[in-house]
Amino acid sequence: MHSIEVQYLGELRCQGLHLRSNSTILSDAPVDNHGRGEAFSPTDLTCTSLAMCMITIMGITAEEKNISLQNVSARVSKHMGTEPRRIVGIGIEMVGNWEELTEREFSIIKNAANTCPVAKSIHPDIQVETFWVNYPSLT
Repeated sequence: MHSIEVQYLGELRCQGLHLRSNSTILSDAPVDNHGRGEAFSPTDLTCTSLAMCMITIMGITAEEKNISLQNVSARVSKHMGTEPRRIVGIGIEMVGNWEELTEREFSIIKNAANTCPVAKSIHPDIQVETFWVNYPSLT
């Protein structure tokens, strides 16, 4: 049984409906690819999914291991290639209170992030770089 429905709304915009929660997301073609850029592009969603998955798995691991994980956020950058047009690189700045973790806890959290399901699903030709930035360095 399917869990998501996607509908084309016209003018290069789509809406995704998560059937269980009834929540929706929009995508819009980017300005550099004939769109208006008024919502996440499908490739933006791919990169965003990576960051969200990383943080989710970090949270699950932190709960399981009784590690305090607070004020975590991510800044995401996407690098596109041409011929064919595709994602060639994703940069993730993972911002958190990393200095408050022991070396072992930090290693566990980093491993959790790097082994999330989305990270394991990204083609090896796509260069993914993760940078660990200490909070409150977020500017």
